[in-house]
Amino acid sequence: MPSGSVVVALNLPSPTAPAPARTGAGLDDVRVLVLAQNRARALTRLRNLGLRAVYLRGNAAPPTPDEITAVLHHPDGLIWRTAPDNRVPSTPERTELWHPIRSLLRRPTARV
Repeated sequence: MPSGSVVVALNLPSPTAPAPARTGAGLDDVRVLVLAQNRARALTRLRNLGLRAVYLRGNAAPPTPDEITAVLHHPDGLIWRTAPDNRVPSTPERTELWHPIRSLLRRPTARV
């Protein structure tokens, strides 16, 4: 970005998926976008939210211009949606909207 900040895009297994579904890439993956001053701070933001085992290795799935626009216009600068399935062509009707990260990490309330 011209201001010196970076947008980091990661495909991660969903923290809310059951344990057997977390093996390999699948339908339970989420695409997370983070706006930060540098890559290290982007990782720190994710780790502070409880995603401790997140590492950046290369740039396998860089953010698209639409993704950059979405994260720049979000007040938190930290958003997610279900990772796109590249085997299925994307249409405007199938495109999922971006969600704030709080909705992904929200734990269900205990029922008494």
